Amino acid sequence: MSKALIVIDIQNDFCPGGALAVAGGDAIIPRVNALMDDFPVRVLTQDWHPADHSSFAANHPGAAPFGLIDMPYGPQVLWPVHCVQGTDGAAFHAALKTDPADLVIRKGFRAAIDSYSAFFENDHETPTGLEGYLRTRGVTDLTLVGLATDFCVAYSAIDAAKLGFTVTVLEGACRAIDLDGSLDKARADMRAAGVRLEA
Repeated sequence: MSKALIVIDIQNDFCPGGALAVAGGDAIIPRVNALMDDFPVRVLTQDWHPADHSSFAANHPGAAPFGLIDMPYGPQVLWPVHCVQGTDGAAFHAALKTDPADLVIRKGFRAAIDSYSAFFENDHETPTGLEGYLRTRGVTDLTLVGLATDFCVAYSAIDAAKLGFTVTVLEGACRAIDLDGSLDKARADMRAAGVRLEA
């Protein structure tokens, strides 16, 4: 039971046609589904924002999506409205096998702080509870897949490595937004944290 698959945010709004679509986001689903059978512990994460979330550009008059603002916890990218609680955009993609999941972790539900990582809010202090769940299940090794490589996958992988887990990101089962070089930076940051990047 030492290995877990962490499937990050394969939701309608991050797939083609969604509000914050990642190019080819749905193309990874067959591989992700096939991986489910290889791991004794499987966790899905789900972006789950209230409509008044502080990371939405629409909630900042005059602001444009993909701009930066300063928040008490540091710089924050402003996003298009996406993954609003209870909407179709926030739902898992219909092709994703969700029944094998042992746990679904919802993140980003606090209006005043964004949450890219499956382990911590963006203040890097407020935990989601995932670490404790994995520890009590005896998990030591994590494999991460999902959307998007350069944001939620990378943040989750780096946090997991800092927490002492052995972490692998399967880049072929991820897709990136690549905002102003964010993919190259995320890959370098993951490597520096000790994350293994594999195809």
